[in-house]
Amino acid sequence: MITVLVTGGAGFIGSNFVRWAHDTHQDWHITTLDKLTYAGRLENLEAVMHSPRHTFVKGDIADAAVAAPLVQDADIVVHFAAETHVDRSIQSAADFLTTDVIGTFVLLEAARQAPRLRRFVQISTDEVYGSVPTGHSVETDELRPRNPYSASKAGADRLAYSYWATYNVPVVITRASNNYGPNQFPEKVIPLFITNAIDGVPLPLYGDGLNVRDWLHVDDHCRGIDVVIDHGVNGEVYNIGGGNEVKNVDLTHRILELMGRPQTLIRPVADRPGHDRRYALDTRKLQGLGWAPTVPFDAGLAATVRWYTDHESWWRPIKDQDAAFKAYYAAQYGNRAKA
Repeated sequence: MITVLVTGGAGFIGSNFVRWAHDTHQDWHITTLDKLTYAGRLENLEAVMHSPRHTFVKGDIADAAVAAPLVQDADIVVHFAAETHVDRSIQSAADFLTTDVIGTFVLLEAARQAPRLRRFVQISTDEVYGSVPTGHSVETDELRPRNPYSASKAGADRLAYSYWATYNVPVVITRASNNYGPNQFPEKVIPLFITNAIDGVPLPLYGDGLNVRDWLHVDDHCRGIDVVIDHGVNGEVYNIGGGNEVKNVDLTHRILELMGRPQTLIRPVADRPGHDRRYALDTRKLQGLGWAPTVPFDAGLAATVRWYTDHESWWRPIKDQDAAFKAYYAAQYGNRAKA
């Protein structure tokens, strides 16, 4: 049995990967390590919680007493655990540095002592490249992060690389574009806009809405990580992008059209500081290993709308009963409406 440690496995992408890997690899025993902060939810792991091939451990990746033994017992580490929301990093960056950088350091230090470790996958992001006015980012491009979140991820990205270069830890790095799909916490734009539309409340669209993102279905991301685990080269970086560049305003219109809601629900709000205009990834390197995205964006977005419509019991307690979420939403959007 292959022992796989997934950090941050109760979050959005991590839990999708845990469920996907559990169903795909019958010879894997998966240990999920998650601190269960606001975006980590045990409900996301309900399908595997009672499986003999899955173990859940509540703990902080920055706590070596908890994290190090799990890393040292692993054949594969897939490191998702991170603070991930740009808006929250602008409000307060401290948690991002602690989790994204120091937490990654703790895991890498343990990886140096892991006798069986054959792969450490550092999950990074396309945001480390910064805003890309034209063309597509390739893996060798300069990193120019422009907000505390992307800067913390760039720090972890390069720290992981340094542990390969210095200590020969078997690190590979993936940089994915914006993910979407089921179980995404409703602070992110797609679930936020879907759930707001369900309730008939305004959709807060930043600035002129012309910022461009490349959308990747979370299932395609999981398959990309799997290919990198099997076929990636240690010390290398692999972009994982969906090839679906969409302006935020067009995304908003599509969501409202799918839901039969009026476009008058769109409420322009003052743009966030340092808002990157465009991200776009060149994925030829990963495609050379046999991967390609398979979920068409229109179909994936429609399925995501259906998931949130059908799983109101999953998100309703967050938006209606969670005082911390209500306070965050009020602070983020309450005073930003354009005149």
